[in-house]
Amino acid sequence: MVLNLDFLTSEDAPTTTNVEMGSRDGELCLRFDVPSGNEFALAASGVREVMSVYPDRITPIPNASPFFLGTYNWRGQVIWVADLGQFLGDQLLVNTDRSEVSLLIVEEQEIIMGFAVRTVINTEWLNVDRIVSPDLDLPPAMRAFVTGVYSTTGSDTPELRLLDRVAIIRSTHWTI
Repeated sequence: MVLNLDFLTSEDAPTTTNVEMGSRDGELCLRFDVPSGNEFALAASGVREVMSVYPDRITPIPNASPFFLGTYNWRGQVIWVADLGQFLGDQLLVNTDRSEVSLLIVEEQEIIMGFAVRTVINTEWLNVDRIVSPDLDLPPAMRAFVTGVYSTTGSDTPELRLLDRVAIIRSTHWTI
């Protein structure tokens, strides 16, 4: 049903309230963390879906890259599911012993993959003026995939690393 405000009388008209909506300047990103607690963000434009799946729905593949948890039937298409934290050099693995695993379904042209993460935190608009080049202190496994660091001053998290999904999906580390 569509609400047409022309039908409202002055007595029926909704009152205006000031609601803080957050700035929509910058880039909309999906914020998440990996088992070590490190927070990352991906541009929302490359994320097809965010979902929770039962771990037993991910089929392990023997002799595959250690980053892969297995395959998953996503909307009739079999896709690879990878532990994104482990791929980025995290020593802690995604806990597949819990009832559900958070997956980010990402796409780059014809390639669709599922990235398993610990928690999907939220989506937020990141002001591009607060994004700086990544520092040299990044772990070696992460350097090629972090495009910038978002300053989160005043937050519990000291920094938010922005990931390049294209570089991750096209990485040669995915060899089977």
